[in-house]
Amino acid sequence: MECNTVSLINTKPDKVNLRLKKLSADDGHDIYDMLQSMPKDENGLVNKANGLSYEDFKTWLAAKQKESEQTCLVDGWKVPSTTYWLYADTFPVGFGNLRHFLTEALSNAGGHIGYGIAPQYRGKGYGKELLRLLLIEAKKIGLEKVLITIHSDNIASQKVALANGGVITKKTEERVYIWIESSSTRC
Repeated sequence: MECNTVSLINTKPDKVNLRLKKLSADDGHDIYDMLQSMPKDENGLVNKANGLSYEDFKTWLAAKQKESEQTCLVDGWKVPSTTYWLYADTFPVGFGNLRHFLTEALSNAGGHIGYGIAPQYRGKGYGKELLRLLLIEAKKIGLEKVLITIHSDNIASQKVALANGGVITKKTEERVYIWIESSSTRC
């Protein structure tokens, strides 16, 4: 870990320059290292890059970039989606996936947006800011409202969604369904 990263761990989002960067096949070791620090599957967020060699990671990036350029279902089920990295100053601290539309299956589990913050940066407000920025991107692609489905026991993520103007519309034993108007986000 770099010296500057250590000081960033204790820094709140309002003290750093936060920005989203769209996934690119040219992304490098900073993204790779962040993804290796995040669990492979946690609270329904799947990190398919965890455990990959760096060479396989580069192949995965190229496939994800191509996926974001699709306009319709791929293989009859895969929805086009765009992955974004959340940078705090020059360090990636999390990522989010924005699905361009929903299928019936995604309406039940998955929703439009999935997001995660690297463990060492959690509890500082980065998740709230990541979702806020993803909602701005959702509006840019024409999504007026987005659905986020969250595991019932993931209270932190529920708080993030509600803090961004979310409204709980349904609860099951497994999930909480939260809709957020993308127009309600502040730029």
